[in-house]
Amino acid sequence: MSSTNIALLGAIAGFTIYLGLPVGRLRRPTPRLKAGLNAMAIGILTFLVWDVLTHAWEPIDEALSKHEWGTVASGGSTLAVGLTIGLAGLVHYDGWIARRRKTPDAHPAGPGAASTAELAPKIRSQAGSLALMIATGIGLHNFAEGLAIGNSAAQGELSLAVLLIIGFGLHNATEGFGIVAPLAAEGERPSWLTLLWLGLIGGGPTFLGTVIGQHLVNDTLSIAFLGLAAGSILYVVIELLAVARRTGLKTLTTWCILFGLLLGFATDAVVTAAGA
Repeated sequence: MSSTNIALLGAIAGFTIYLGLPVGRLRRPTPRLKAGLNAMAIGILTFLVWDVLTHAWEPIDEALSKHEWGTVASGGSTLAVGLTIGLAGLVHYDGWIARRRKTPDAHPAGPGAASTAELAPKIRSQAGSLALMIATGIGLHNFAEGLAIGNSAAQGELSLAVLLIIGFGLHNATEGFGIVAPLAAEGERPSWLTLLWLGLIGGGPTFLGTVIGQHLVNDTLSIAFLGLAAGSILYVVIELLAVARRTGLKTLTTWCILFGLLLGFATDAVVTAAGA
């Protein structure tokens, strides 16, 4: 299979994320539906935190078993830095966004110039900012997945690469629900352009990772992106749990979180069967 075909399949795997995004366009979702979508997103994202950290720790754990202390030190520090930037960095970023929302644009570019809020109302809202953070975290995760696809192809393991593409494609289809859940929970109906942009952020990196991974096989780079992804997704899970608590629908929330977790494991089954 040519490099072009591998890259094309990587793009298909990434952009299956658009299968779940149209849920955000539902008109007047009921409180129970909004709470259910939010909880299902928590389950899916919780699975992703575990999945991401497992893959990030694998090369470090292997180095530990071989007593390769230099690799352990570099890999461990890379993972720690990635987690710190992904988790603590988003806390400070969210605070900065909150302060900007309270401060009107004081210096427009010129007469008749549109404010930032007018140009991107959905992204500047709280739910829109959270959806953007989820898409970014998933995008970092998907970049690492793309690296895995590209690395397998570069090493001549084409059957593994194709199975990874199928598995990641199924997995990404569920991640679209996680991205739009905050918007549905707040009753915001995003435009098709907003969904296009969020899908590009979340799914596009799979294609980029596939292209780069065919030419660059590097554990440290993979660990760095996985650490960033884990930290950012964990932050989002914390935020979504706060939203879930406000709904007061504890039983529904619990069952939907469980369903999201099981869905994550189910869509990851093909990847596991491929030996990734």
